[in-house]
Amino acid sequence: MSTIFLSPSRYVQGPGEMNNIGTYAEKYGKKALCLISNGGYRRQGSQIEESFAKTSSEVLFDYFHGECCMTEINRLVELVKDKGCDVVIGVGGGKIFDTAKAVAYYADKPVMVCPTIASTDAPCSALSVIYTDNGVFQEYLFLPSNPNLVLMDTAIIAASPVRLTVSGMGDAMATYFEARACYNSGAITCAGGKVGVAALGIAKLCYDTLISDGFKAKVALEAHACTAAVERIIEANTLLSGIGFESGGLAAAHAIHNGLTVLEECHHMQHGEKVNFGTLTQLVLENVEEDELLDILNWMIEIGLPVTLEELGVTDTSREHLMPVAEAACAENDTLRNMPFEVNPEIVYNAILAADAFGRAALNQ
Repeated sequence: MSTIFLSPSRYVQGPGEMNNIGTYAEKYGKKALCLISNGGYRRQGSQIEESFAKTSSEVLFDYFHGECCMTEINRLVELVKDKGCDVVIGVGGGKIFDTAKAVAYYADKPVMVCPTIASTDAPCSALSVIYTDNGVFQEYLFLPSNPNLVLMDTAIIAASPVRLTVSGMGDAMATYFEARACYNSGAITCAGGKVGVAALGIAKLCYDTLISDGFKAKVALEAHACTAAVERIIEANTLLSGIGFESGGLAAAHAIHNGLTVLEECHHMQHGEKVNFGTLTQLVLENVEEDELLDILNWMIEIGLPVTLEELGVTDTSREHLMPVAEAACAENDTLRNMPFEVNPEIVYNAILAADAFGRAALNQ
C-alpha cells in the first residue's frame, strides 16, 4: 500500500482576507452560493457583499439550518442547481464547512471554505462528517478532492469567542497521537494510503506548536489581541491539524468523540472539547508513560479544555449509561480499528472510566 498526502489547493491566512473573498470566488465562476448562519450574515454579510461588488461575480446567501445531515445537503444541492451557482462557499464553523463541501461534491462544483472561527480541523480536508437530523454521528463522507480554497481572516477569528479557538486546540492535539497510532499500526488513513513521514512530521509540528504557543494564544485572545502566537495557533488548528489528520489518520480520540454523540447531554459541547477527552482516553488505552500522560493533562487544564466526564455534562457514569458510548466508538465503520492493538467495548469502557479518574485527580492537585 502506498503513502498518500492530501492538502487544499490553496490556503490563505491573514488579517483582512475576508475583504478579498469576491476576488477569489470570481476565479471559479460568475455566481456563488454562500452558506452562512443568520448570525454570521449579520457579522460578515456586508463585508462579503462589498467584496463581491468589486468583481463581475454575484453572491447568493442561504442560511444554514444547523446540522450537517443529508436533509440539509440535499436541500442545498437543489438550490445550487435551481439558481445556477458555479461555486459553493461555506462561511462560519465546522458543520457549515462540511455541509458546503458535501453540497459542492454532489453538485459537482468547486468549493471555498472561509472559517470565522478556528475550532476544528475540518476546513482543509476532503471529508465531511455526516450526522442524523438529530445530531448523532452517522458516517464519514470521503470526498474525491480537498477544498479549492481555504481562507482564514485572522482578524475575524481573533474576535470570535475564545472557547472556540481553545476547542480547536483540543481537536488539533489529537492529531499527533492519532497519526502516531496509525503509523505504528500501518493503518489506512482518510487519504486512502498509509502514513508517510511528511504527514507524521506535520502532525508532530502541530503538537509542538500547541505546546509552545497554546497558552500564549489563549491569553492574547482573552485580551482580543491577534499576536504571532495567535497566528501560529490558527495555522496549527486549521492547516497543520487538517493535513495531519487526513494524511496521518484517525484513531481512538475521534472514535471516542463519535461515541459521546450518543449522549444527549454532550450535544452542547464543542467538537474539539469532546475530542480532547477522546485523546485522554486514547492515551489511557495506550498505557503511555506517566510523565507523558501528566504533561498532556496539565496542558489541557492550563488551556481550559475538559478532562472529566462531568465537565462534558455527563453526571451518570454507570455502566448502563456509558457502555453505549464504548459500543458506538467501536462501530465497524469507525476508526478505533486503527489502533495498533485489539480494542473492544469493554476495554474502551474501562479506559473512559480511568481517563475520567485521571482528569479528576489532576484537577484536584
